[in-house]
Amino acid sequence: MRTLMLVVALVVACLAAAALGFALRRARQRHERALGERGWLLEREREAAALAAVGAERARIARELHDIVSHNVSVMIVQAGAAREVLASMPEEAASALAAVERAGRDTMTELRHLLGLLAPAPDGSDETEPEDLAPQPSLARLTPLVDRIAFAGLPVDVRVSGEPCPLPTGIDVTAYRIVQEALTNALKHGAGGKAEVTIRYAEHALRVEVLTTGPSVLTGGPPPVRGGDGAGRGLAGLRERVAVYGGDLDARRRLGGGYRVRARLPLDVP
Repeated sequence: MRTLMLVVALVVACLAAAALGFALRRARQRHERALGERGWLLEREREAAALAAVGAERARIARELHDIVSHNVSVMIVQAGAAREVLASMPEEAASALAAVERAGRDTMTELRHLLGLLAPAPDGSDETEPEDLAPQPSLARLTPLVDRIAFAGLPVDVRVSGEPCPLPTGIDVTAYRIVQEALTNALKHGAGGKAEVTIRYAEHALRVEVLTTGPSVLTGGPPPVRGGDGAGRGLAGLRERVAVYGGDLDARRRLGGGYRVRARLPLDVP
């Protein structure tokens, strides 16, 4: 009887051990499967993050190229057209216009070298770029040369600054400059004469930028400016993206009295 009980106990112990081993193996398999699925998910997340980063960088480069090329090429087109009109009758005026075309071309090349220097390493593999090969980042401090180029191309610009000017974060300073540049460039390309007013307002918690341009009136049935595939829409979309990065907002619309209004608010509060 005692032997039978021992045998039964041994069988039960063996079965329990087998069941425990089976359970442990199942648990290990589930753990390995979970780790594999987690690794797959992490890999997918890394790939998605990499694709998002590439997309964001491509959008940033597209905005920079548009801002650099669109403005200067627009000035070059207007000045070249003016030079052609007066080449025979007013050679001195034509020479001045052609000189402006040359300056705009040189500015474009300088800014493109700056951008490409930031994107590509030096031939020796280093990331260092000679300071003389780079133009300063555009900022509100460089607004006067921009306004002078636009005015010389045929669009008078009045600039007003209100509030107490203060040092701005680099990104906000560049963005404010680009807003003015894009608005004036569009006015130069699409406006029929007229003028522009630029207002820079330093408020306590935000920088406000407003550009008003004149043109055909909606109320008098004036035709709207032609919006072809020249990048005007891309420029405004790029501006909205720039402004959104800093938690601001931008509004661009046609004015009832004629022309356009571009208005932006860039918060200055540090989060």
